[in-house]
Amino acid sequence: MSAIDRLKALGLEFPADFSPGGNYIPFRRCGDVLYFSGQGPRMASGDWITGTVGEDVTVEQAYEQARGVGLALLATAGNAAGSLDRIEVVKIFGMVRARSDFARHADVINGCSDVLVNVLGERGKHARSAVGMGSLPNGMTVEIEGIMRILPEDENGLV
Repeated sequence: MSAIDRLKALGLEFPADFSPGGNYIPFRRCGDVLYFSGQGPRMASGDWITGTVGEDVTVEQAYEQARGVGLALLATAGNAAGSLDRIEVVKIFGMVRARSDFARHADVINGCSDVLVNVLGERGKHARSAVGMGSLPNGMTVEIEGIMRILPEDENGLV
């Protein structure tokens, strides 16, 4: 089953594509490696989802927000590679805006990790860091950056 078929079977859709909010690009390709700029959760309107996890945002809400960021990363990766079936996730770095006594950062960033593995299967398994921050740009709850690899096609166009 293709990654897009798994995405549809899970009832998931890619979020709208938004432009970066500064003087940078969403990703940089170096050979077969994609380096992604940090992405945060957005509402359908494009506004940032904001708040502090453990204060005015629950772990469950932040998990869903991290899941949405994972979908945005997948959408960008699929566009960059021409197909999600050519993507392998190498590393994810997740930042959680949280109270100073918050300790469940990994539970939040699991939202991103889970969607990557659910859509890409074994190619979605990755190394990861999940850390807490006192603040994040625009007040967003999570910011996630990643490194992914584009797998080569064989002579038949298959991975």
